[in-house]
Amino acid sequence: MDYTLFVGNIPYSTTEEELKAFFEQAGTVSEAKIIRDRDTGRSKGFGFVTYADEEALNEAMKSLNNADFNGRKLHVDRARARNKDLSQ
Repeated sequence: MDYTLFVGNIPYSTTEEELKAFFEQAGTVSEAKIIRDRDTGRSKGFGFVTYADEEALNEAMKSLNNADFNGRKLHVDRARARNKDLSQ
């Protein structure tokens, strides 16, 4: 089972490799994904970080929420399941 965090307020110039390296302070990261605009390819300033275990996820939420990352304070929270029914 994977454990995923939502990460907001990511600097627009950040790469997925930089994000992954930063979040590995809390544990082994399975994947780091920055969400990009589908037309321009530019970062939207948020993304997701996935851990293989819940202990690392909890440590990241505790220690990296409001942490300074390249001049911006990150917002870190547990990711919510995506609502597949968009008609609501």
